[in-house]
Amino acid sequence: MGQLQDLVKNWEQNFDDLEEADMLLDMAIEENDAETRQEVESSLNDLKDRVDMVELECMFDGEHDASNALLTIHAGAGGTEAQDWVGILLRMYLRWAEARGFGTDILDYLAGDEAGTKSVTILIKGKNAYGYLRSEVGIHRLVRISPFDSSGRRHTSFASVMVLPELDDTIVVDINEKDLRIDTYRASGAGGQHVNKTDSAIRITHLPTNIVVQCQNERSQHRNKDMAMKMLMARLYEKQQEEQVQAQENLHGDKKEISWGSQIRSYVLQPYRMIKDHRTNVEEGNVDAVLDGRLDPFIKAYLLWQP
Repeated sequence: MGQLQDLVKNWEQNFDDLEEADMLLDMAIEENDAETRQEVESSLNDLKDRVDMVELECMFDGEHDASNALLTIHAGAGGTEAQDWVGILLRMYLRWAEARGFGTDILDYLAGDEAGTKSVTILIKGKNAYGYLRSEVGIHRLVRISPFDSSGRRHTSFASVMVLPELDDTIVVDINEKDLRIDTYRASGAGGQHVNKTDSAIRITHLPTNIVVQCQNERSQHRNKDMAMKMLMARLYEKQQEEQVQAQENLHGDKKEISWGSQIRSYVLQPYRMIKDHRTNVEEGNVDAVLDGRLDPFIKAYLLWQP
């Protein structure tokens, strides 16, 4: 109910601002006031951005859309190229979250053999984080001139993105302690903000399903275990939902083999520069802006397109 009230309040404020801009524009035209006309133009641009935001929020009607998001990126076909691609995607999602004012925690980070990242899991904290990011589930394909190829040849790389909601206390997932194998290990990776330096990292294996989760973000072994259990609950809940509907598009999305022909989005940097979403056919030529986190056109199109 509170979210609906916020939406109504936002729409009412937008209508008030539009009426005010309309009056100011009439005054500016009558008095031939260029400065006021410029002020009106700026106000309308700001209003358009806010209307777009409220329009997006009206689409978040899923059970877990308002939740925080657990986003995991895995390198696919392409070796070092794919691992570097994971690093690029990680930066893209962190920049997108930063622009929205969302908080982020890197929960698990496995560095690449030579460069980049083999896999990474991020907790993205903010209103409707899962609602936004469920559009990103699937295979992401990169085409570019390889910075690791001395011959300057074009390479194609793949990475998979999985997004799950962080479940709140109202969702109960029955987990038998006897079904868990819990291992501790020393965190490894890029260092710095990514990982701690103690033996407090936790890996939990759910033996009946062979689902493995791990967390190494905190220095406290207890806190890492709590976060890993949350990740496991989200994975098991997703599995239960899929089994109930006997399909894989409920929370997990259309995630396929991490290779040719299964991508949801292509990022082409060579021989031309274009990003295309293969589900909605949305294209964006400003590749740098997207890789800097400008994902909203793709997210909005997906929310309008989804069944």
